[in-house]
Amino acid sequence: MAMNASQIEEIVKQVLNSVSGTSVSSASSFGGAVPSKVRVAMLTELGKMEIKEFPMPEVGDDDLLVKVEGCGICGTDSHEYKRDPFGLIPVALGHEGTGEIVKMGKNVTVDSAGKAVKVGDKIVTCMIFKDNPDITMFDLNKQNVGGADVYGLLPDDDVHANGWFADYILIRGALGSTFFNVSDLDLDSRILIEPCAVLIHAVERAKSTGILKFNSRVVVQGCGPIGLICIAVLKTMGISNIIAVDGNPARLEFSKRLGASDTLNFKDYDGIESMAKGASDKFGGHLADFAFQCTGSPVGHANIYKFIRNGGGLCELGFFINGGDATINPHFDICSKEITTVGSWVYNLRDYATTFDFLKSAKAIGLPIGELITDKYPLSQVDAAFQKAAAMTGLKIAVVADN
Repeated sequence: MAMNASQIEEIVKQVLNSVSGTSVSSASSFGGAVPSKVRVAMLTELGKMEIKEFPMPEVGDDDLLVKVEGCGICGTDSHEYKRDPFGLIPVALGHEGTGEIVKMGKNVTVDSAGKAVKVGDKIVTCMIFKDNPDITMFDLNKQNVGGADVYGLLPDDDVHANGWFADYILIRGALGSTFFNVSDLDLDSRILIEPCAVLIHAVERAKSTGILKFNSRVVVQGCGPIGLICIAVLKTMGISNIIAVDGNPARLEFSKRLGASDTLNFKDYDGIESMAKGASDKFGGHLADFAFQCTGSPVGHANIYKFIRNGGGLCELGFFINGGDATINPHFDICSKEITTVGSWVYNLRDYATTFDFLKSAKAIGLPIGELITDKYPLSQVDAAFQKAAAMTGLKIAVVADN
């Protein structure tokens, strides 16, 4: 009896499994054989990304091999590229990535939310559990990703395929890594999941003050990707009285498409008092009930208090790394105004899962979230992509699979 290709493949797989004792599913909807080498974009020195080739890693019983489809360049990646503040060089960067499962260990059946996974599904990663068993999918516990390792920010080792700026990534010990089946989202949405989770977390922190309400007047300072996503998250919550603050006219214009009701270009004003008066005029003579500070600039932080009314609230999320000291007057800026302030740093597992629903909601009400990705570079041009990101002439820069 003649056998077709899939029958032959299944017989070979069964023979290999019986010899090795490891069950690995390798059928894939992308239709290509997994190569013997993996290409990885390594940061080899400051300001230099190089494509390196390494042997394709073995897929263990608890592992996933993922063919990368795309990965955004985060501000953290840019900091590494220019300064290596974490001392990771040489390192395979990329943590805003997504791709398709092409091989699975026999022990991997569901993602971190309990959703079934199979070869051909699209996934994203979040964090890698190490020695903190208290972090679980349904335990908020005020613990965020700072308590675990992240793919794309791991020291190099003999696996090498540790970051999403590659053509394949090995999700090692998938039962101890956080990954989610996001096959119901398009590629651009999947690339934006990680930065959107940062804002889901920030808005949840803001809501914890009890000040951010449906009808709040809100200032969002800084219209890079983080500030723009912040505006979109607020808009999906039904908050519509939002002033975007920035010095870039194109970004301010785009902020309106994402939900800002008005904009303020700080270059049009002479000092913070004038800017605050400008915001008050746009709010009908009122200061903001709540503000989000997204610039990462100490001067920006020092100024943000002037936009906020007595008894108002502030969420500071602009400082992922040490950006320097800010000069404020505690009496005038905090005490006499009784400002309630929360800090926000990255996200937790629940925020990641909530982000999937946010992206669907944003799309449903017509917010052009995908247009945050202004430039896409193939993996072979990854260094040019990083130079573009460093120049800050676009919004979100992404590296995608070579054609």
